Amino acid sequence: MNKELFDYTAQKVEELLAAPSSSKETLDAAQGWKDAIAAGEDADAATKKLLDTIDRHHTTIDELIGFAQGAAKEIMGEEVAAGMLAHALEIKEKGAKYCDCAACTATHELLAKHGRPVL
Repeated sequence: MNKELFDYTAQKVEELLAAPSSSKETLDAAQGWKDAIAAGEDADAATKKLLDTIDRHHTTIDELIGFAQGAAKEIMGEEVAAGMLAHALEIKEKGAKYCDCAACTATHELLAKHGRPVL
């Protein structure tokens, strides 16, 4: 992996780790990548493992809408869930197919940069 792609990957890993919306699976994968790099493991192998994990973890816009209509109310409260739902419906109307939270955005950008665009 060239330095530019490595640095980009490292930046997106930090974004995933900082995103409050990152799932435990995403956090574990991102931290696993950092730990592998710090231990001197092969960057390409560590990156493939990271990408394989996050590639299975996309939140579609319809899943986001369902979450906002259901579990989000209990987890985040009615007001936050209502705002989330309004936002999700708005971006769906504009053609969004996936969630646009910080974790999903970083995931999609990282996958695309490595030639695995989310369709």
